Amino acid sequence: QVQLMESGGGSVQTGGSLRLSCRVSGLSGAYNCLAWFRQAPGKEREGLAAIATAGGGIEYADSVRGRFTISEDNNMGTVYLEMASLKPEDTAMYYCATYSRYIWAEPCVWSRYNQWGQGTQVTVSS
Repeated sequence: QVQLMESGGGSVQTGGSLRLSCRVSGLSGAYNCLAWFRQAPGKEREGLAAIATAGGGIEYADSVRGRFTISEDNNMGTVYLEMASLKPEDTAMYYCATYSRYIWAEPCVWSRYNQWGQGTQVTVSS
């Protein structure tokens, strides 16, 4: 059974930084996609950053490219989201998610994520 547990959310001022962590367990298969999403009240869920395990590549949404960095620590079973230059519009609940891809070369697809954590709240004040 796949389990994901996020941590690291909180309140910061505009321009501040936060690092979110997602502890992942129970993954099966050799190739997986791990990603961070967010959802603000009244808005659709937005994919932010994704990493294809086993060296498959990294992808960012335009809204966060250059400010957010996704990384993984295989030894710790953890995926991180480093967030810098935070803005009030970054305020949202942040979720990590995963799914298994069939072959190494298959790219990660935002709509295919089917395992989700409970989320961690990020609030950016002006």
